[in-house]
Amino acid sequence: MSDMTAAHDVLGQTVTMPVEVADASSGTVIFDVPLEAAQALAPEGFDVLETEPGRAQLAIALIDYRVNDLGAYHEVGTILFVRPTGGGDDGNFITHLPVDQEFTCAAGNQIWGFPKSVERIDVTQTDTTSRWVLTMGGELVLDVTVPRGGTDEMPPLPMTSYTLIDGKPHATRFTQGGSGSSIGFGEGVSVTLGTHPIAKELASLGLPDAKVVITTWTEKMQATFEDAHPL
Repeated sequence: MSDMTAAHDVLGQTVTMPVEVADASSGTVIFDVPLEAAQALAPEGFDVLETEPGRAQLAIALIDYRVNDLGAYHEVGTILFVRPTGGGDDGNFITHLPVDQEFTCAAGNQIWGFPKSVERIDVTQTDTTSRWVLTMGGELVLDVTVPRGGTDEMPPLPMTSYTLIDGKPHATRFTQGGSGSSIGFGEGVSVTLGTHPIAKELASLGLPDAKVVITTWTEKMQATFEDAHPL
C-alpha cells in the first residue's frame, strides 16, 4: 500500500497518509556540542554526524501546530543529526518529543515511532519573541526564548527522520517549508534548564552555555509527513 492510500486507526480515528500540516509556526535553535556526548544519546545503529573534529550539533525545535491533520498542539523536540551506521541518507533522530495533546501523542508513537509524551508546554508570544516553558512531572525541563519574525520564503525542503518502532529502525520522509522566515546566529536566545532528567541530559551536552550555531523562525510553516518505512 502506498503512502498516498495508507491509513492508520488511532484512538478510533482514521489517519490517512501523508499527514499534512497546513499552518504552523516553527522555531529552531542549533547548538554546537561534544560529539562523544551526543553519540551517547543516539541509539545503536546510528552515527551522530561530526561537524568538525570532536563536535556535533543538537537542535531544539519549537512548533505551534495550528492547522494539522493531527489537530492543534504545541511540540518541543530535542534532535540529533545522524546517519545509519554502514551508510545511508543524513537525517535526524529525535530523542524526546513532548506535546500537549493526547491524539497527536498516540499518532506519533503508533505511526512513526516518534518519542512523544503528553506534557505541560506554556508558550508566550510577542511580536518579536517566542518563549517556551516545558514542564514534565512537575519539574522544569527547559525554558527557552527565541527571536520571532521574518520576511523570507523557505522553499519546501525534503528531509528524513529516523525512529525505532518495536526496536527496529525506520525512516520517515517529510518536507517542510513556509514563509515569514528568518535566520539568526544566537542573538536573542535565552536558555534555562531545570532539574528534570531530560534537563540533565541537555546539560551533559554543555547546555545552556553551548554555542548557538544558528536559529531559525518560520511564521507560516507547512509540512508533509509520509509513512514510516523499515530500513
